[in-house]
Amino acid sequence: MIEQAYLQQGDVTVPAVASLRTRIAAAIDNNPAPGTGSVLDRVTFWLQLPTTTMFTGMLDKLCEARGARVANALSSPGAGGLYDPADLSAAADITAKWTAISERLHAGRAVTVKGPTDHVGGPRSLFIQPNGAGFHVIVLLATGNDGGPDGRPFFLAFDPDVSAVTEARQTWTTKKTIGDTNAKVPALTAPEATAHIKLMLLGNDPNSFGPLIRKYYIDTAASFPAISRAGTGQ
Repeated sequence: MIEQAYLQQGDVTVPAVASLRTRIAAAIDNNPAPGTGSVLDRVTFWLQLPTTTMFTGMLDKLCEARGARVANALSSPGAGGLYDPADLSAAADITAKWTAISERLHAGRAVTVKGPTDHVGGPRSLFIQPNGAGFHVIVLLATGNDGGPDGRPFFLAFDPDVSAVTEARQTWTTKKTIGDTNAKVPALTAPEATAHIKLMLLGNDPNSFGPLIRKYYIDTAASFPAISRAGTGQ
């Protein structure tokens, strides 16, 4: 699995954190369009939800479709929409692929990245299969460096999977959401739903992000493992 961490004070990202937070907040407010769809539609536009807060299963496995729509929503207006790079498991020109990804991120485009769930997912993801089968999609938002321009490089990514990490599970579970997702989420008001989505992505710290936006330390000289579709999995 790709090493992951949370953004720390002093880390530098391109685009900058403040710019990203403004873009993400506006995207959440406007997608789906205000007044359209149900509360459940709004929440599942952004988040891959558990069937219950006991995390015994997931509501959907539509990470590829969700990745595409949130990457479009999270791209800067006029930047050209999402960028879907060539297969990252193919060894040819892997460094050039990551250079192209960085260029798109710096131009304000979000980038969809697909890989085996046990490579790009969170360590507690319910989609990690014992046989290694299945894939997951994360959305890259920026490049960055730990502690400043000369620090260890990383990519900042949004992982919609609410089961991905302990912090995401804890943040998702509130008095308003505890229990059966299909029953609890539709009972939220639209403002409550929007606020909870923002909590998952943006958190409460204006200099950081919520538990679904994390640093990924990616070896840009190495190809991803090939995706296995054997057995069950996404």
